[in-house]
Formats: sequence, structure tokens, C-alpha cells
Amino acid sequence: MIYADKKTGVIVCGATGNQGSFHIDRMNQYARSIGGRGVVAGVTPGKGGQEVHGVPVYNSILEAAEAQNATAAVLFVPGSAAGDSIMEAADAGLDLVVTITEHIPVHDVMHAVTYAQMRDCTVIGPNCPGLFSPGEISMGIMPAHLATRGPVGVISRSGTLTYEVVHELTRAGIGQSSIIGIGGDPIIGQTFADVLERFAEDPLTKAVVILGELGGNLEEEGARSAELPVVAFIAGTTAPAEKRMGHAGAIVTGGEGDANAKIARLRDLGVPVADRLSEIPAMIRGAI
Repeated sequence: MIYADKKTGVIVCGATGNQGSFHIDRMNQYARSIGGRGVVAGVTPGKGGQEVHGVPVYNSILEAAEAQNATAAVLFVPGSAAGDSIMEAADAGLDLVVTITEHIPVHDVMHAVTYAQMRDCTVIGPNCPGLFSPGEISMGIMPAHLATRGPVGVISRSGTLTYEVVHELTRAGIGQSSIIGIGGDPIIGQTFADVLERFAEDPLTKAVVILGELGGNLEEEGARSAELPVVAFIAGTTAPAEKRMGHAGAIVTGGEGDANAKIARLRDLGVPVADRLSEIPAMIRGAI
């Protein structure tokens, strides 16, 4: 696994909100099923002393981290507060912040991610489904029942594509080492290249599926740096130019980031690119 394991104590920021409360319960149901620590603390300013599904709530991340020996956080806070929460987690000494929140102002993300990097705190997201390592840890909103443990890493800019490909792999008898949703915003903490470097150091991972989309060049950057075999899928081949397609980062600008051109460049780099998600299991078998 990469980034975290079953020994990791997790803090949920926004613990008393609907989403925070719902996913504390889901993450801890999974943690209990595999003997992991899971969510050990929640944070909502002004609501310290409460409990959510048996998890104690604190007023600050530092207070929660010190009381429960936690080293990672998942953010379900509003977009206007997410940048400050990332920096608060970094100041509290956490190693990892998974940011599920979307609609964070771009300048807030730029500032917060840079601030966290300077304090050796890794940010995954924002606007992502989080990370899931089968048999180890669930940090975010990914459905656990779709995944199974195995040798294939998955990195994705899209939550829905992530779930579909994990389901395809599991149905084909191919397990996953870790599944990382890096998010669809133009500014994100971890890129394909960053996560591929982590997978290269993971003894369980033998190959990686990267799920990209139009916009930018992060997929090509990752493929050029990959030390493990990679199979790719790029969404948006029929998307009209100059039109934003859901994700803030999924827009073709200045002739850069067109999905078909991106696929051609990946194939020039020797990366097998699937036309349909259902092709990925057979392609990944050939890559291992």
C-alpha cells in the first residue's frame, strides 16, 4: 500500500456535517472489518466534546492529533474553509491530507498545497474520492465492496471512472494494491507522476492503470516518468473544444489537452491506451 495503512489514525474535518458523519461511519465499518484503526477523531470548531458514531470530536486538528496520535486527515469541510484546514493540518504535523471538498477557490488551493509541501505534508485532491488500499485503509468516499487486494495500482482524475475500472478489474479476477483519486481540478496536490513514483516503491504493485481526461498534460508527464508498466484510458474524445466538461481542469485551451491528441502522444510513448474501459483488464494482464 502507499500513503497510509491499517495502523494510520485518521482525523475527519467537518465531522459533524452530513457528509463527514456519513463517511466516518462507512470508513470505520471498513476499518473494523480488517482490524485497522480507521477514524480516531473528528474536528468541528465549536463542537468539541461531542461524539459522531462513537468518534470523539475536537475543536482543532492539533488537539485531535495530539489526543489520538493521528497522522492523517480527510476533509469534508466547505470550500471556503478547505484551504485553511489544509494549512492547519500541516501545522499540526500531519503527514497526509485527503481533500474531498470541491469548489475551493483556486488561489486558496495554490497557497495551501505549497504551504503543506513546505512542511512535508502530502495533499491528495481536492475534488477527489480519496484513497483506498484494499485490506489496509479507506480514506474518502470510494465504495469498498468493488475492490479486492492485488497487484494493480489505479490513479484517476474521475471518481466515477475509478469505480467503473475497479469493478472491471475485480470482475476479471485482478486485484488492486491502492486506488488513488487525484482530483479533476486544475490545481491538485498529487499528480500522476507523484503517485506513480509511490507505486514504484511499493512491492505489491506490478502495473498501474491511469485514468485521465482532456485538459492539461499530467497524463503524459506521468507516463514519461513511469518505472512500472502503465495502461491508460482518456475520457473526452468526443468533447467539443473550448468547452469545460464538468471538472474545472477538463478544458482544452490553446490547442493543448485535446483527448485524441493526448491519446496519440501516450501511444507514441509506448503506453497501451484503451478505447473502452472493458478493454483494460486484458491490457493490464498483458502488461504485468
